[in-house]
Amino acid sequence: MGGIFGVASKSDCVMDLFFGIDYHSHLGTRRGGMAVYGAQDGFNRVIHNIENSPFRTKFDKDVAEMSGNLGIGCISDNEPQPLLVRSHLGNFAITTVGKINNIEALVNKCFKDGHTHFLEMSGGSVNPTEVTAALINQKDSIVEGIRYAQEVIEGSMTLLIMTNAGIYAARDRLGRTPLVIGKKEGACCASFESHAYINLGYEDLKELGPGEIDFITPEGV
Repeated sequence: MGGIFGVASKSDCVMDLFFGIDYHSHLGTRRGGMAVYGAQDGFNRVIHNIENSPFRTKFDKDVAEMSGNLGIGCISDNEPQPLLVRSHLGNFAITTVGKINNIEALVNKCFKDGHTHFLEMSGGSVNPTEVTAALINQKDSIVEGIRYAQEVIEGSMTLLIMTNAGIYAARDRLGRTPLVIGKKEGACCASFESHAYINLGYEDLKELGPGEIDFITPEGV
């Protein structure tokens, strides 16, 4: 299944992001990833294979070299993510958790609509997070794109999208997977499981409803 976590903070968020993602390690066994945004360094991302070594060990050195007040990340049971995307909607990072049952049909639709290619993973499959990003980029805004992706994806897709202004958090249309928001002084977070942020000093703020899209900044939601 996998799990996702995101933080928007007035100060550096890397440690909260690191431990928030690490909590979800029981949900995935193949890939772990972190992406942060800071005003000075822009977007920075790192992905590691965690099949033979735990998340905390693989990312320990990266944490010391990353900085930013916005961050998203994941524990993935399949595809490498988060992905960094550059499109007409601007630059953003995206991470997802879910399952697309009609992924081949959506890939073919993207080709018909002018999308030129997808990166192929080992085994011939296409990264579901990349397909989700391609669907979002067919619309004129990120919110419109998320709504469109929710409509056409058969299955479940919960996601976080990080721009230079904040983080979009969207729960899948039918509410099959959870997404909860935590808050503490100077920071807000979004998490697949609430216990991931309780130990970091956050308090429960809300749980997103099915299909709900929220925008998270250090000031609030």
